[in-house]
Amino acid sequence: MNFTKKHLFAFAILLMAVGCVNNTTKKEISKEKQEHKKGTITTSTEVIGNYVSDGYDKRKEGYDWVSVIVTRIDNNKINLKVRSRADKKRPTCTFDAIAYKRNDSIYQTSVQGKSVLFRFNKDQINISTENDQDNSVLYFYCSGGASFAGSYKKIHESLDPSQIDKTQFSKSLNLQGVGFNVSSIEKNGTTKLTVFTYGLPHDYNESFDIGTENVVNAEVEDLNSDGSPELVVFTQKDEPQKRANVYAFSVNNKKSMSQVYFQPTEENKKINNGYNGHDEFALVETYLVQRFSLYKDGVKTDKTRQIQYVLVDGEASRKFKVKNQSEY
Repeated sequence: MNFTKKHLFAFAILLMAVGCVNNTTKKEISKEKQEHKKGTITTSTEVIGNYVSDGYDKRKEGYDWVSVIVTRIDNNKINLKVRSRADKKRPTCTFDAIAYKRNDSIYQTSVQGKSVLFRFNKDQINISTENDQDNSVLYFYCSGGASFAGSYKKIHESLDPSQIDKTQFSKSLNLQGVGFNVSSIEKNGTTKLTVFTYGLPHDYNESFDIGTENVVNAEVEDLNSDGSPELVVFTQKDEPQKRANVYAFSVNNKKSMSQVYFQPTEENKKINNGYNGHDEFALVETYLVQRFSLYKDGVKTDKTRQIQYVLVDGEASRKFKVKNQSEY
């Protein structure tokens, strides 16, 4: 299969607005436009910041609390981290998501195929599923039968460093009957990536020291169409160039899982001419796709290179191989 305009378009859509309005009908969009005209939707809400549950004010008295940390990725995407108190017991809630802008006050993500809304109003965030019958998906990420749905108030200060859960990233995924949990934590200046599976006869549970890289996302897909899924973890180096990297794992005939080799971009002479970081990865159909701006003599040009990788069998393990590349 050639790397067609269809794939270019699909990748662009994925990076900018995947799942953003999957469940929004034309009628709902029209309604939102009318609300904007009436002024009932705030257009200047500053969503970035730290939000906390009621127990935070009484944390010194031993009360449990949950926080929502919101940072901006770009004009259309935000990153949300649900973290809780972790100094006295295991964290009660841990959740990570990228949410996409529906309007200036509402962002949306998909959790287990269900639409979850983050509504911002002045100094408050409210989290709920778009459809009430789907609210059970928000219980999966908290212990003791709790849910992270509800309202949180904004605080204009850093979260208590002596109590906050230090987990940098956490995400659970499931495909073809196999479950995956991906998490990372920073300790002594080094990030530790942990990956484990559930549902396999020989479950995988390994940790990796990945230096100063930060885990930014994880996705699953059956990339070689063999009936068993692959897990792909995307990281970004903590440096001005923000170079991205990939850690991938392949399930073997629904029995076990092994690591997939990905050659770092800066070492791959087939594609690295003009590479200076600031790249993005995503899974598009059954391909791993990468995109980055091209540089010449250290100066960013107006050209972008896009690479399509295919998963193949190697001598010792599976690996990603460059299938096509294009510039535009």
